[in-house]
Amino acid sequence: MYQIDFNKPIHVHFIGIGGISMSGLAEILLKENFRISGSDAKSSEIVDHLISLGAIINIGQCAANISDDIDLVVYTAAIHKDNEEFAACVAKGIPMLTRAQLLGQIMNNYKYSVAVSGTHGKTTTTSMLSQIFIEADVDPTVSVGGILDSIGGNIRVGKSDYFVTEACEYTNSYHAFYPYISIILNVDSDHLDFFSGIDEIIESFHTFATNLPENGTLVVNGDMDCLPQVIRDLNTNILTFGLGENNQYTAVDIESDENGHMNYTLVVDGKRAEQVHLNIGGIHNVTNSLSAIAVADLLGIEREFSLAGLASFGGAHRRFERKGTLGNVTVIDDYAHHPTEIKATLTTAMNTPHNELWVVFQPHTYTRTHALFDEFADALKGFDHVLLVDIYAAREKDTGLVHAKDLAARIKELGTDARYFSSFDTAENYLLLNCKKNDLLITMGAGDVYLIGEELLGK
Repeated sequence: MYQIDFNKPIHVHFIGIGGISMSGLAEILLKENFRISGSDAKSSEIVDHLISLGAIINIGQCAANISDDIDLVVYTAAIHKDNEEFAACVAKGIPMLTRAQLLGQIMNNYKYSVAVSGTHGKTTTTSMLSQIFIEADVDPTVSVGGILDSIGGNIRVGKSDYFVTEACEYTNSYHAFYPYISIILNVDSDHLDFFSGIDEIIESFHTFATNLPENGTLVVNGDMDCLPQVIRDLNTNILTFGLGENNQYTAVDIESDENGHMNYTLVVDGKRAEQVHLNIGGIHNVTNSLSAIAVADLLGIEREFSLAGLASFGGAHRRFERKGTLGNVTVIDDYAHHPTEIKATLTTAMNTPHNELWVVFQPHTYTRTHALFDEFADALKGFDHVLLVDIYAAREKDTGLVHAKDLAARIKELGTDARYFSSFDTAENYLLLNCKKNDLLITMGAGDVYLIGEELLGK
C-alpha cells in the first residue's frame, strides 16, 4: 500500500471530493501544504469551500481530469472500476488509496487518536467529544460526518496530538484504522447490501477492536447482547458504558426538562458523580454522552470541561435539528434512516412539546428498505401521521422488489395514518393544508428530504 510522507507534500486527486468525509480529508491535506485536485458530480457549498482554500475541482468525472502530474488518487466506496477517472488512474499506473486507507494514515500521525464506531450515533458522539476537546482547549483535529457549528463545518485542523473521527463499518472501511482509543456505541443489522447478516457485522466490529494497541482502550457499550463476541480474546484495555448498573460508566436519575433536553447523575465505578446536563434530547444521547465522558477521562481531561462541552453542544446538523416554525408548526430535520434510529427519534419527539406528530420519511436505499421492511413499518407506526416519499437510491439501482408506497400501505394496515406522495411538491401542499397549530413536523432520512422542510420555511 502506498504510504504518504506528511513531510513531503505531493499532488493528491480525490474522486468524489464533495462527500462529507472526502472533503474533510482534502482540507486536512490542504492545510498540510499538499496540492489538491478533485472531481464531483455536482457543485455544492463544500466544493466551493475547498476551491476557496486552493483546491482545483472539476464538476463531472472524466478521464481528462487525471493529469500526469498527479502523485496519488483517493476514491470512495461509491466509485467503481468502470468510473472513467478510476480506469484512467489504473491505465496510468497512479498509486491509489481508498478514503478509509487515507484516513487511517492521517490518524497515525496523532498520539491520541479516537475512532468512534457503531451502527448508530457516530456523528453525534464524535461531535460531543469534539466539543469537550474544544472546551478543554486541547486544539484537536476533528473529522465528523456532519456539520458542527462549533468548528464551522465538518473538519477542524488542530496542532496537537488529539484527533477524533468517525469510523464507519460499511465495506469494513474502519479496518484500516489503528487508533489509540476506539468507541463501539452499538451493533445492529444494517448495510445488508454488503454484510450477509448480523453475525458478519458482529465479526466486523470484533476485527475493528483488534486493531487497538496493547496500551489502548476499547470503550464499548456494555448493554449489548453481542458484547462477548465483540470483545473476545482482545489484548487491550476494555471500559464499558451504558444504562445497565454493571457498567463502569452509567447514569441514574435520568429525566428530560420542559424542552425535552436530558439530565442525569453520572455514576462511575458504582459511585455517584456529577450532574450532567445535555442541550439535546433522547435517551440514546445519554448513552452517547457516557462514552464521550469516559474517553475524556481516559485522556486526562478534567471533568469540568466534559460537563461544559456537553452542556453547550446543541447537536450536529440533521440530528433532531430545529429548522424553524411555520404557522406555529415546529419543523425538525433528522438523519434517521434505520428502524432503531427512527424509534430513538420518535422517543425524543414524544418528549418535545407538541399536539400531533407528523413525519415525512424518505427511505434510504432499496436494499435496506427491503431487508428491514417490517421493522420500518413498526417504527413508523408510532407517529400520528406518516408521509412516504420515493426511496433515495444513493449508490443503488432500483431492484423492483420494494417501493415507498408499499411501506405506506403496511403502516396504514397497522392503524396509522400513512400516505405515499410521488413528489416533494405534493407532500408539501398536503402538509400546508393539514398541519395544525402546535403540531411537530419531522423530515426524516439520509437523502434530500430535508429540502421539504426548507421549502416550507422559505429557506
